[in-house]
Order: sequence, then C-alpha cells, then structure tokens
Amino acid sequence: MNHSLYLSAVVVAAGLAACDKPTVVAVPSPSPSPSTVVVPAPGPAGPAGATGAMGATGRPGDTAVIVVPPASGAGK
Repeated sequence: MNHSLYLSAVVVAAGLAACDKPTVVAVPSPSPSPSTVVVPAPGPAGPAGATGAMGATGRPGDTAVIVVPPASGAGK
C-alpha cells in the first residue's frame, strides 16, 4: 500500500511538471505623446476684509459640566 501511494505521488508530480506553461511576455504600451495642459493661474488678491471688534474674553477656570441622563429603559 505504501509503495502505491509513493508511486502515485511521483506520477502526479511528473505529470504536473510536464504541463506546457505559457511564457508571459510583458509588452510595453507606447508612451503617450506630450501634450500641453492648460492650468488656470490664480488671479490677483481681493481687497482686505473689514476688521471688527474683538470678542469678550472668557473667565479662566470656568468649566461646563454636561450630565446626560440615561435613556429610558436602559437599566431594565
């Protein structure tokens, strides 16, 4: 039984090695001819915006605590 298993493995390996494998040849595609690409250039800068008054500064150390109540039925 062992000999037939080894013999069949050798026959399968030889059969697979004898298969004709096509050679893959990579054909380079022709390079595209250079073309002119029109890129829009930025226009002149616009007028400066109006300046406004500075906002009030917050009090240092103040924090906001937000307590989110649990959804109804969450503890059941």
